[in-house]
Amino acid sequence: MVFELPEQHRALQASIRAFCLERVAPFAREWDRTGEFPLKVVRELGQLGVMGVLVPQDLGGAGMDALAMAVAVEEVARFDGSLALTVASHNGLGSNHIRLFGDDEQKGKYLPKLASGEWLAAWGLTEPGSGSDASAMKSTAVREGKGWVLNGTKQFITQGSFGDVFVILASTSPEKRQKGITAFIVERGAKGFSQKPIHGKLGMRSSDTAELVLENVEVPDEQRLGEIGHGFIDTLRILDRGRITIGALAVGLGRGALEESLRYARERSAFGQPIAEFQGIRWMLADMKMENDAARLLVHRAAVKADSGKPFSKEASMAKLFASETAMRACNKAIQIHGGYGYTREFPVERYFRDAKLCEIGEGTSEIQRTIVARELFRAG
Repeated sequence: MVFELPEQHRALQASIRAFCLERVAPFAREWDRTGEFPLKVVRELGQLGVMGVLVPQDLGGAGMDALAMAVAVEEVARFDGSLALTVASHNGLGSNHIRLFGDDEQKGKYLPKLASGEWLAAWGLTEPGSGSDASAMKSTAVREGKGWVLNGTKQFITQGSFGDVFVILASTSPEKRQKGITAFIVERGAKGFSQKPIHGKLGMRSSDTAELVLENVEVPDEQRLGEIGHGFIDTLRILDRGRITIGALAVGLGRGALEESLRYARERSAFGQPIAEFQGIRWMLADMKMENDAARLLVHRAAVKADSGKPFSKEASMAKLFASETAMRACNKAIQIHGGYGYTREFPVERYFRDAKLCEIGEGTSEIQRTIVARELFRAG
């Protein structure tokens, strides 16, 4: 058992860290304040290879693995959770659905532009009335001639306003529920397809979130993604992998909370000495370090198991669950260590706290993760 990252992964980690120190850290606070989506920086991440980590090299990507994806997302999240969410969702959801289940023509058409960051991918699963119970979706796709007509509404879609390529899940046989769901590729600008940005979020404020509305959107059968009625089964595989990246995002935020708190504890004095000398502060920092390292190990274990081709659903849920709740505890401690300043936007820990909450909700809530882990326990027993 090896706990060190492979050399290729360490090189990726170092390049992203250097990029973020120069192009992300100085601007993340302002992006959060204004809610600006940093499209230029996203494009630059594409040039760095970060927007195509999983895409094969012959299609313009880095051709790396789930472990590399986790490393990349953690590094970005250390400095900006919103930007990390963009990286995670683009790679792990929209692009990945095409990579895993698209045919050769679809992969050749979309993946090179997605890997370069020229185009952004979004994934349309959640609806106003269906979140955890995704099989209850109301969006429909009806066969007409040689194509399909899509109708419905998708909610809380990351990259929804800025996306160029959308993977839309719709019911093709409503009576079959989850066995009657099919995936389709919809391009920006399609007639009847509209994108409405959502503002006023608690956290992840510079990650683009939108509502998608499909009104009689005509899609040729060539843009059906995967087998008819197989969309929900494919979605479960996408979500398992997405939980690894959300876990990595949470690890990055927790690490940021720890590193910022260490810096502050050394610089801030009270009662004639740095607050880092007080046992109460030291114990909080020790807990943050211990739990964050444990969360990273769970995330990396799930990623390595996914790369091995073995079942990893339980490991992905455990990693996502533990890492997200660990991040919330770390960010809470970070604000406590910063005192009154932690409650202001002057220090980044306030932003990390708001961003971390999403990790307990997105890609399946903590309650869903516990349900999955328990289910796997009883299957094994």
